[in-house]
Amino acid sequence: MNFLRGVMGGPSAGPQPSGAETIQKLCDRVASSTLLDDRRDAVRALKSLSKKYRLEVGIQAMEHLIHVLQTDRSDSEIIGYALDTLYNVISNDLEEEEQEENLPKQVDDLGSQFTEIFIKQQENVTLLLTLVEEFDFHVRWPGVKLLTSLLKQQGPQVQQIILVSPMGVSRLMDLLADSREVIRNDGVLLLQQLTKSNAAIQKIVAFENAFERLLDIITEEGNSDGGIVVEDCLLLLQNLLKNNNSNQNFFKEGSYIQRMKPWFEVGDDNCGWSAQKVTNLHLMLQLVRVLVSPTNPPGATSSCQKAMFHCGLLQQLCTILMATGVPADILTETINTVSEVIRGCQMNQDYFASVNAPSNPPRPAIVVLLMSMVNERQPFVLRCAVLYCFQCFLYKNQKGQGEIVSTLLPSTIDATGNSVSAGQLLCGGLFSTDSLSNWCAAVALAHALQENATLKEQLLRVQLATSIGNPPVSLLQQCTNILSQGDKIDRRGSKVQTRVGLLMLLCTWLSNCSIAVTHFLHNPANIPFLTGQIAENLGEEEQLVQGLCALLLGISIYYNDNSLENYRKEKLKQLIEKRIGRENFIEKLGFISKHELYSRAAQKPQPSFSIPDHMMFDHEFTKLVKELEGVISKAIYKSSEEDKKEEEVKKTLEQHDNIVTHYKKVIREQDQELEELKQRINTLTSQNEQLQATVTQQVSQIQQHKDQYNLLKVQLGKDTQHHNSHSDTFQMNGIQMEEVSKLREELEEWKNKHELLQGQLREKDAVIEKLKSSQLEMGTTEQSSQTSKSGGLEHNNDLQKELEMLRTQIQLQSAEISKLQIENQKLQVMTPNTSADPALGDSGAAAANNSEVEGRLEQEIKELKSKVKALCEEKESLKQHLDSSSSTVAILQDEKSKLQQEVAESKKEQDDLLVLLADQDQKLSALKIKLKDLGVPVEDEDDIESGDQGDEDEDGDEEEQD
Repeated sequence: MNFLRGVMGGPSAGPQPSGAETIQKLCDRVASSTLLDDRRDAVRALKSLSKKYRLEVGIQAMEHLIHVLQTDRSDSEIIGYALDTLYNVISNDLEEEEQEENLPKQVDDLGSQFTEIFIKQQENVTLLLTLVEEFDFHVRWPGVKLLTSLLKQQGPQVQQIILVSPMGVSRLMDLLADSREVIRNDGVLLLQQLTKSNAAIQKIVAFENAFERLLDIITEEGNSDGGIVVEDCLLLLQNLLKNNNSNQNFFKEGSYIQRMKPWFEVGDDNCGWSAQKVTNLHLMLQLVRVLVSPTNPPGATSSCQKAMFHCGLLQQLCTILMATGVPADILTETINTVSEVIRGCQMNQDYFASVNAPSNPPRPAIVVLLMSMVNERQPFVLRCAVLYCFQCFLYKNQKGQGEIVSTLLPSTIDATGNSVSAGQLLCGGLFSTDSLSNWCAAVALAHALQENATLKEQLLRVQLATSIGNPPVSLLQQCTNILSQGDKIDRRGSKVQTRVGLLMLLCTWLSNCSIAVTHFLHNPANIPFLTGQIAENLGEEEQLVQGLCALLLGISIYYNDNSLENYRKEKLKQLIEKRIGRENFIEKLGFISKHELYSRAAQKPQPSFSIPDHMMFDHEFTKLVKELEGVISKAIYKSSEEDKKEEEVKKTLEQHDNIVTHYKKVIREQDQELEELKQRINTLTSQNEQLQATVTQQVSQIQQHKDQYNLLKVQLGKDTQHHNSHSDTFQMNGIQMEEVSKLREELEEWKNKHELLQGQLREKDAVIEKLKSSQLEMGTTEQSSQTSKSGGLEHNNDLQKELEMLRTQIQLQSAEISKLQIENQKLQVMTPNTSADPALGDSGAAAANNSEVEGRLEQEIKELKSKVKALCEEKESLKQHLDSSSSTVAILQDEKSKLQQEVAESKKEQDDLLVLLADQDQKLSALKIKLKDLGVPVEDEDDIESGDQGDEDEDGDEEEQD
């Protein structure tokens, strides 16, 4: 045990062994000792040496430690020591004291090498997964840490082993339900490493109810006010959702977006922003952006955007956006998040347009943000975020574009000047002395005109007052004036940046708008300036300006409608040929797409630049360049004859397109009419069925009333027959008389019984009175008195009992007598002759009886006649209603036949139109073949009708190719 004493700090008389020798002896002890205590002590000693002698312990002891894990699982203490030792050997997380020492550089590679040795046998990882299932803290916690370290060193390999292991991921998910926070928190870190860049494991973890558990932990820890545990949970959620469409859809369908709203309830007291809270809120905002990222499928992004609006999450983000005291980085990330939540979603864009800042008077949030964008004292990243928010607000939002442009038009400008509009801020930024403000305002205004020819024409009406006494100039003229002045104006920032921004604005404005091109060419100074810029041999920085000038000149040629005689297409081409040269022009035009900053801007919509000088291109403008570069190159090389032919073909195509459009419109209208007629037919059919059902119901009711009428008729006949047969009536009365005589005899018997009982009761009362008097007279001696008294009392009690019984019998008999009397009265009412003997048959009583019966029968006959009359009236009304229903059905049948005839005629007319369309298509195809033979690019009709979505898909494909 000397080597153990040396390791454990005990005194030793001999020379001290080296660390490698001690480790070798300990390994031998672990391998050869039969006593569990000796092996446990040896493993504990290896654990204490594993940090200082990491290499030696890893090389010599790893195999023995793995053997201990396999054989000594019954002892949790030795298993815990072995796991801790392996963790110290494999992990690169060194302590601070060790970091200060000069360690060799290969220490970073040791963990990876030892991990590779450990996972070479896949059974080792499976064994570790089994140990992690143990509930014992001293086994589970070291196992979790060791598995996390393995994933850090050799992530993909360990992930694959766990993935193929039976229930491997499910075992690790149980860590989140552990009641011990240390294990639960380390389990979150383990799942972070496990889910990195592995979509299969991410899906399994998500379907193991990970979202529910993680959101519960975040809520328990206090949402954004929580500690580092909240940060770890948010990082794990990002791993599960980022670039994983399946998990994003599962997250949305599980209504987990609604549970994100409380994260952003920061309250009014924004003074306490700890570093951890800022980190947590930053990650929460990033998680929202993961769900609505522009790189996600459009359908998934749109559904998430709508869910965020309906649950109030967007409203909560706008509250943070307009709050005071929010840190700058949180405000910037909130602006970026709001931008992507509203991007391309009309409902969210409309809500954002209605948000007002809490100022006096209230100002729209868009105006407040634009004020920050054109303010050069604001941080650069914040200005970029505001520009992105403005771009997202206008993306596919023609309503918003119109509202922004309307603030620049003369009829809508506020004459009082009390409020600043978005248009005024954009113009102020466009003509300020800060080059970054110039660029941002130009790009923002270009987005207001994106793919909207109507607004491009309206913006030509904008007039600007440059100075007192001078006449106003148009916005287009002012932009070209500033562009031509170039370096003469002293500006802060990059001088190229302002010109690039203005050129991008002009290119966007003039593209696909012939009227704007005409206004631009109307200024005689514009074309000489452009040709002069392109023809000069300038430095590398100016090459970008030359390329944009070439693009603007090319747009002026391609979209020229030849309305100005001096600037017709052919003359402009000749000018390029003489002063620039076609090859040189195409070369300068190619400078744009070859620029490094162009490639960066084309990658994603959000403007992300490290420094302001790199802010040159806008993402949407790169799409425009891709679309026009090839078209302009072909247009420059075309001859005048080809242009004429192309124009003629274009006119012919336009005419045919107009005809086709007209017929398509006619067909659509006829289809709509056909659908309306079908709906009307269905409505009338349903009404007809309802009326048929009503008629059937009424017929059945009439039949029922007829049956009732016949029954009443039969009953009336029987009553008349009964009235006529007097003998039957007298016979019935005779039967009633016999019953009355019987009842009278019974009544006399009950009366006799009642009188007998009354006599007995009187006798008993007399006896009682005698006994009472004799009891008062007798009183000579006490004994005789008591004897007589007791005897008298007993006798008295017996008499009292008999008296009570008699009284109850009398009461019962009285009740029966009263019942009989009531029945007798009833019979007397029913029987007219009660006083006389029925056998005698008094003639006067019989006559009275007959008259009374006749009166009652006449009254019943009157009632029956009135009922029959009411039934007849109801029958007549039902017949009238039936006749009206039959006439309505006939009218509906006539309308139905007319509608069917109209449908047949419309179908025949539609067939004629289709035949005409087929002829037109044949002519169109022949013309397209001629155009292709002439070398003119012709777009297919499917490509023309594909719309904006098709353009976006094509642009997305081209971006991926780039």
